Amino acid sequence: MQEKQKIKSVLIGLAILGFFIWLQTTEYDSMVNVRQRLELLAYDIRLTASLPDEIKQDKRVVIIDIDEKSLRKEGWWPWSRAKMARLVDNLFKHGAVVVGFDIMFSEPERNGASEILSKLKKNYPNEVSIHKVLKNRLHEFDNDAAFAKSLSSKDVVLGYIFHRTKIDTKGKLSNPLVIDNLSDVLKSTVTTMDSYTASIPVLAKAARHAGFFSLDADPDGILRRVPLLVNYENKIYPSLALETARVYQLVEKINVRTEEIGGVTNITGIELSKGKVIPTDGEGRVIIPFRGPYNSFPYLSATDILSEKFDKKTLKNAIVFIGTTAEGLFDLRAVPMQSVYPGVEIHANLIAGILDNKFPVEPAWASGANFIILIVTGLVLVFVLPLLKPYMKIFFALVVLSFVAGMNIWFWNDRGLVLAVSLPVLLIITLSAVNLAYGFLTEAESKSQLQDMFGQYVPRELVSEMTDNPKHYGFEGVSREMTVLFADICDFTTISEQLTASKLKDLLNRFFTPMTRIIFESRGTIDKYVGDMLMSFWGAPLVNEQHAENSIDAAFAMLKEVQVLKQEFLAEGLPPFEIGIGINTGVMNVGDMGSEYRRAYTVIGDSVNLASRLEGLTRYYEVPFVIGEKTYELSKHKYACQELDLVTVKGATKPIKVYHPLCLLEEMTPQLKNELEMTQQAYRLFRIQDWQGANSLFEKLMTEYEKPLYAIYLERIEWFRKNPPGPQWDGVFERREK
Repeated sequence: MQEKQKIKSVLIGLAILGFFIWLQTTEYDSMVNVRQRLELLAYDIRLTASLPDEIKQDKRVVIIDIDEKSLRKEGWWPWSRAKMARLVDNLFKHGAVVVGFDIMFSEPERNGASEILSKLKKNYPNEVSIHKVLKNRLHEFDNDAAFAKSLSSKDVVLGYIFHRTKIDTKGKLSNPLVIDNLSDVLKSTVTTMDSYTASIPVLAKAARHAGFFSLDADPDGILRRVPLLVNYENKIYPSLALETARVYQLVEKINVRTEEIGGVTNITGIELSKGKVIPTDGEGRVIIPFRGPYNSFPYLSATDILSEKFDKKTLKNAIVFIGTTAEGLFDLRAVPMQSVYPGVEIHANLIAGILDNKFPVEPAWASGANFIILIVTGLVLVFVLPLLKPYMKIFFALVVLSFVAGMNIWFWNDRGLVLAVSLPVLLIITLSAVNLAYGFLTEAESKSQLQDMFGQYVPRELVSEMTDNPKHYGFEGVSREMTVLFADICDFTTISEQLTASKLKDLLNRFFTPMTRIIFESRGTIDKYVGDMLMSFWGAPLVNEQHAENSIDAAFAMLKEVQVLKQEFLAEGLPPFEIGIGINTGVMNVGDMGSEYRRAYTVIGDSVNLASRLEGLTRYYEVPFVIGEKTYELSKHKYACQELDLVTVKGATKPIKVYHPLCLLEEMTPQLKNELEMTQQAYRLFRIQDWQGANSLFEKLMTEYEKPLYAIYLERIEWFRKNPPGPQWDGVFERREK
């Protein structure tokens, strides 16, 4: 009897599996719609659950918002083209690199002077001289020409719209993309458009760059993916985000990768720069890499740009999109995270994904993988569940469900791959439910028991567990250029002798906590704490091109925080303190190192040792922090630094120049500039052994600025006068102490 029941359970399970296979493969419209809706819902759940709770704004892309505030202050849309020219001019004036318009200018602006001239000719035909004067000055009132002039000298990307239906075209398209394998792309399944609406010719010609911002929602009205390329009249045109990225990265040609699958040519990716491929589907579309909900990028009101009342640093080296969040201008979309989302921020997400080379992708082999996952999952459950007791059915189903969902989320989080999950999960639930129901019915269990058991089968906590899959980073040993920082409390031994062990521990904790916070905020990695010393580095585990700048940012912030702590400690009767900071940049080894008993993620190498020696030099030169030559070279465009010495530190044979950062270049005063120039002249005389000239300059520097550094050089000059170094001396000072 039990064997027959098991065979019946297997047959029922196979029938259910067959239905799900049909549901996944059928092209029947209503079933396709059901399948798509289920998968879109699963996609939205995964996306929403995987977004971080706190979004850090991506400041590389800035959105200029024609918002309600702008409309109130500047007047209703459309604005004068002269005002738009001023908006563009102000953006580039304050550091914007590329500006993209998520709006278009498909109608010419009326020339008010031209209309007045027409009326004058009609009403006062004899006033020929007035007519002539006004006619000769018509160009001064041509705002389209003024706007075009502003666009012509800047990297501006205008926006336009493609239509899937044949309508009268309006405006002028920009040049199509230059693609080497154009014939292959045209044979592919790339999205084809039938007509367009673009900006008027005078603006389109002036801007030189343009991209479409057509956005088509999924069948449920939610926007999840957009095309980066479209085919119009056998030419390939880029989206607004792709064209903006191309202009920003100074790319002349792009490479569109294609692959023939099942006799059909599909687009597989778009390569802007070598080795960095934007993954697309066969039609050239990408899944939008949402960073988070609305306001994941900095917003500036357009009226503030026009009046120049905003933080100017926001635009420095930024990519700018001009768009609108005003409800009356109809550029609000429904996206997976929220029902009202600015269309312009979608383009910002796209270009951030392009710059980071980070897109979720549904690979070409996804349909085959989805089919195999469904069949294997179904067969395992069909043949195993009938063999188990009721509680084991639940446990096994949960294990399979956790595995299938966990693997799907792993592919999502760690590989950026979008695979189907709704049908496999529904299959697991359905097969488990049917097996449980059938088992309980055959064993004469009550309906309430079945409901109780099934209610325990899918608890709410499971959804959270499936989506909570942290992203992992590689910690393998590598060698790369990085920056390392050592920070040490000066005269710590003296301080420690004044405190009990408990108070000393409290002091160190209060010191390390804000220092660590500052390092984290500057994208640094804490290596270790040793006594009163803190060691950190920049450039791993995540690559950071600004590692040198970030380390100096951190050093300045640490010194500022120390002054705050000093005041607090003085008020509490604790001894005040200062810190010394040494920073060096160079090639070093980083990775997970140690023994089988204890390991640590750390950096090693000569460049690390040198940073430690530089920290020790802060006492000698009596400056708060010292940086090495490579660090200076990578940051001199941002910081004003004073050269301290040409020195050979203990344990090294090659001399290096060491520097003391003073301030941002933009904060440098004429007095400071004069001091640095005078110092360089004094060093030059010192190193060619012109003791009298060098002594004169250092005495003047000492009189005006009273820095210990100049006293050091005066002492050296006095010594060298009595003990000449000889003609082979190269000006190097050998520092043998640590």
